[in-house]
Amino acid sequence: MSTDAMHVAKTGLNAQQTRMQVIANNLANVNTTGFKRDRANFENLLYQNIRPAGAPTSEATALTTPLAVGTGVRVVNTEKLYGQGSLITTDNALDVAIDGQGFLQVLLPDGRIGYTRDGTLSRNPEGTLTTTSGYVIQPEIQIPDGATAINISADGIVSVQMPDAVEAQEVGQITLAAFTNPRGLEPIGENFVVESSASGPAIVAAPYEDGMGKLVQGALEASNVNVVQELVDMIETQRAYEVNSKSISASDEMMRFLSNKL
Repeated sequence: MSTDAMHVAKTGLNAQQTRMQVIANNLANVNTTGFKRDRANFENLLYQNIRPAGAPTSEATALTTPLAVGTGVRVVNTEKLYGQGSLITTDNALDVAIDGQGFLQVLLPDGRIGYTRDGTLSRNPEGTLTTTSGYVIQPEIQIPDGATAINISADGIVSVQMPDAVEAQEVGQITLAAFTNPRGLEPIGENFVVESSASGPAIVAAPYEDGMGKLVQGALEASNVNVVQELVDMIETQRAYEVNSKSISASDEMMRFLSNKL
């Protein structure tokens, strides 16, 4: 019936509206350091199986395909696509980009460990390395007062040059965390994701070890959002939304025609 078609088209409108919100969020974060684009995934809803495949059509014949009518679509999930973003040189000693696999570990105010690709680091009044929001990097690394230079090697060793010392002084080691299923991580905002049952536990290692990427000092990882691709997806979503809307209008006209003729 036309009412069923209207319901199916309505599920299409809802799904495309959700996809448009995902695209809008990607475009809004095109300049967010370390941001990974999201993708909406769809699945069809239950089918009305009116006649199953194999149903007899005569004494010696049977249907080769079923008579099944779909009931619509829904967004089943959204997933982050962890492709590498381009590295942008900043020449700031406390900016660190991850080239390859891995996340920086940060202690959040609620006691959880947050994971981020945003390597915009700062120092708090005690000299401890933190994010721009003031959350302490894990493991904690203290920069001594009076340090004239800070060096972060590709394998995560942090060393400083003191005024009265000839050789650099090692003050800590930045480690990275990886996950069996990084797409299962739960995004919580502020450029952080947290562990979930779907992601599995964190695998912590130094850069270059166990498949981890390397650190690049004086650089930041840009968002991996491709603006041109997002615009193409936006146009496609808009057209799909319009077609579903026209399906509702066509169904309404069919019902109006039927009611006027009866």
